[in-house]
Amino acid sequence: MSAYFDQQGYQNSDQAKTYTQLQPGPERSSPDIDADFDVLMRDGYVIIEGLLSREQCATIKAEGLSLLDKTGRNAFEGYKTQRVYDLLSKTRITDALATHPRIMGLMDKFFMQGYLLSQSQVINIQPGEALQSLHYDDNWYRIPRPRQPLGAATVWAIDDFTADNGATVVIPGSHQWDDQRQGKPAEATPAIMPAGSVVFFLGTTWHGGGENRSGNARFGITHQYCEAYVRQQENYLLELSKDRVRDMTPELQSLVGYNIYGPFMGMVNGMHPLRLIND
Repeated sequence: MSAYFDQQGYQNSDQAKTYTQLQPGPERSSPDIDADFDVLMRDGYVIIEGLLSREQCATIKAEGLSLLDKTGRNAFEGYKTQRVYDLLSKTRITDALATHPRIMGLMDKFFMQGYLLSQSQVINIQPGEALQSLHYDDNWYRIPRPRQPLGAATVWAIDDFTADNGATVVIPGSHQWDDQRQGKPAEATPAIMPAGSVVFFLGTTWHGGGENRSGNARFGITHQYCEAYVRQQENYLLELSKDRVRDMTPELQSLVGYNIYGPFMGMVNGMHPLRLIND
């Protein structure tokens, strides 16, 4: 009789010898992150202020504006909203936002290690834009609700987010809803926050881009994340050149898919994908 095979132990093991799984640093564990997590689990979102200076916001916005061109192709993208896709191949200016320890420390609490970046965008909502259709990002993953989130998202306020200029709107507590309940505009509240702040929400939380009734555009950055075992919205492995990936931090390399989710998901020819750029 063959020996018992410990499938669960094998699946949870790191089989890599050279490129072992990254371990969270101490900066990703703090009382502030614990407090953020408590609010996140209660409300489905949390606003964190003061992570970027006004000077950092100005630098990000100046470079981001140079990338803007067309407005949206449909009502969901926003006919008066400018977006930049394939962001990580076009600028380095938002790399540190994607890997901010306050954000990754939150995700460490409810995602398996090896989680991924799902998509990254500049979103510039111009005056006259309508309220985006309310939705939750995890709707791609067709598993009945209520359930644990398989994704999460950040929207970084590079401008002040106000009730009038298109601040992201969220529905508190909607992360706990079942499939029968649909988000309504009257239930949504704007994520009002000064420039340099971020709103972090679960993939099961109903939200949308706000209506811009002001005379100025509202500039923001979004990075979205997902568990390692579900498909990313954005195909970073095709978008990003190997030279670009070599210039990334190990954390960002892992987030865009140059990692292994144990024991071997993400391999290339039976080997760790980092060998494509390092060997």
